[in-house]
Amino acid sequence: MTKKAIDRDSLLDAVLSHVMFDGWSVEAVKRAADDLGVDVLEFDLHFPRGIADMIAWYVERADIRMEEELSKHDLASMKIREKITLAVWLRLEMIQDQKDVVRKTLTWLSLPANSALGVKLTASTVSRIWYAIGDASTDFAYYTKRITLSAVYGSTLLYWLDDMSEEHEKTRGFLDRRIENVMQFERFKFKTRECLGKKPDFSFVPRPGRFFRNLKAR
Repeated sequence: MTKKAIDRDSLLDAVLSHVMFDGWSVEAVKRAADDLGVDVLEFDLHFPRGIADMIAWYVERADIRMEEELSKHDLASMKIREKITLAVWLRLEMIQDQKDVVRKTLTWLSLPANSALGVKLTASTVSRIWYAIGDASTDFAYYTKRITLSAVYGSTLLYWLDDMSEEHEKTRGFLDRRIENVMQFERFKFKTRECLGKKPDFSFVPRPGRFFRNLKAR
């Protein structure tokens, strides 16, 4: 009988069931292989960089599912803050039953040798969010929007991990406040650009000749 091929989702899911106890480790992979009845080399075929590739796919898969769920909403009728809030909230829902795995993932990514991957994955997540809600900026705003949202998403994720409130009501409030802070900053930037864009009015400055004549007349 031909052996059924195992895809990377099946392999990853098998590993996730052991990550909460063994962390992202070779031991977790070995246990997952035993569960599936496959050789450990099967993981090499789908995740050639080992744990790094597994975590990358774990994060990307959640991003993809967030995009799919977000596409089901009428984004065109929503304000920008509503779209961002919804996207971040949906992203958290993709991992709502995996807090222990998320903690282990953040621990692994916090190691000096892995921190670059952590930055890359966060940048990818927030970029997907902006694209998914229809942002098409290509100027300097492209970078500022992503840096700002990275801070919002990262802090909300950490808050969510320790939130024990019903249906994560406290996290929702925290996210709303962070988004409001961002919107206030964006309004401040807009007003600043508007002011800087106006030509200065020097009509109130007296001409030097008239000024000195006035002094002479005194």
